[in-house]
Amino acid sequence: MDISVAIVEDNNDIRNALEQIIDMADGYTLAGSCVNGEEAIINIPLLRPSIVLMDINLGGINGIEVVRILKEEMPDILFMMCTIYEEDEKIFEALSAGASGYVLKKTAPDKLLDAIKELYEGGAPMSSQIARKVVTTFQNKSASVASPDSLGVLSRREKEILEMLSKGLLYKEIADQLFISPQTVRKHVYHIYEKLHVGNRIEAVNKYFGR
Repeated sequence: MDISVAIVEDNNDIRNALEQIIDMADGYTLAGSCVNGEEAIINIPLLRPSIVLMDINLGGINGIEVVRILKEEMPDILFMMCTIYEEDEKIFEALSAGASGYVLKKTAPDKLLDAIKELYEGGAPMSSQIARKVVTTFQNKSASVASPDSLGVLSRREKEILEMLSKGLLYKEIADQLFISPQTVRKHVYHIYEKLHVGNRIEAVNKYFGR
């Protein structure tokens, strides 16, 4: 089944480019596009996409607030911020609002499609620059520290994969580096989440670097 994607972007050129990327890719369907936050709040519930690519600076109501509103109304929809902003404040605001992924607009089309697929399959994709900022913040935090016992339950391979996740690598990239299949990576990630009692990449990395 194709992954249904909606786009919220006020820049015509960028919106058209994103529409073309989705339209031309096998396995993806463009559910529709919105040019501002107000339109998104009305139309996204009607379009019912699996994933929404959300810009932050929309002129009126910003994308982070749109995510916060729509996530409460439709918790099953997955939101991925697609923005030029790399500031820590914007990143964590978006994640706190309910976004499950965060990529930069300069992301290459094939990597964007990989990120959408990973998000759809339960991951939390982030551009490598964003992942580094998240990791740095977690390294500087003393909260949510994992006990040695909780990390000790991870196998060598699971720790290796968690380290790669913390660098922002997608499942496919991890698979290529370790010479295993993406499905095997996915199974390892599932076990990592299970053992660390977390629900996503961000929480897992938080625990890992909280040592």
